[in-house]
Amino acid sequence: MGQTTTPGIFTRRFGPPPRDDVPVVVLVHGLGLSGRYFVPLARRLAAGGASVLVPDLPGNARSRSAVRRMPDVGALAEAVGDWHRGLSLGPCTFVANSVGCQVVAAFAARHPRRVDRAVMVGPALEPGASGWRQAGRLLADAPREPLPLLAVATADYLLTGPLRFAASFRHALRDAATSFEGNLARVRAPTLVVRGARDPLASGAWVRRVARTVVDGHLAEVRNAAHAAHYSAPDAMAALIRTFVTGGRA
Repeated sequence: MGQTTTPGIFTRRFGPPPRDDVPVVVLVHGLGLSGRYFVPLARRLAAGGASVLVPDLPGNARSRSAVRRMPDVGALAEAVGDWHRGLSLGPCTFVANSVGCQVVAAFAARHPRRVDRAVMVGPALEPGASGWRQAGRLLADAPREPLPLLAVATADYLLTGPLRFAASFRHALRDAATSFEGNLARVRAPTLVVRGARDPLASGAWVRRVARTVVDGHLAEVRNAAHAAHYSAPDAMAALIRTFVTGGRA
């Protein structure tokens, strides 16, 4: 694993360097977290020959100092655009979890030529659900996740800080209420929507709605996984992504 910081965004690198003859996969984390909980999936994708980049979004974890105030979802999408341009990347496969799906939807809506394919794992937050209801779902998910993931998430939340986490949550709620579905409707890249079968945040009805809303949506479910299926079932997720990226049915 390598790492870099450009422009102001800390990024983990796995596999070969990005180049034209290598598939490039970008992993985008969720609310208040870092890319660390994507490491098991990143290693498996890199072992399959992909170049994998895992940024910490501005304001979060090791990119906390990149901004003075926590950016909203639109500003994060633009920061991903600057990061993508700064690394001179071509079209990539973007894999996102939870609120990261809102960031990727906003990015893909604004920069469609930079997204080859998208994979949304447990897309959140669901429009129409109150902040209290969403927080309750997040708490309900905790005992369903592996203990090592809870340790990683707790450390990341502390590093990001409670005030920035709260600001991110408010921004994500506002985006879910006003922009998320509109951005999804503008996603032109083939999109795989993945749900862990035990996920209390992204309901079955909601992920089906996401898959119907994007132009070219596909569905998959991972058994015995909750909201962070990429962490608890990295082999299954890597297989799904590889099949989807090569044009097969997930």
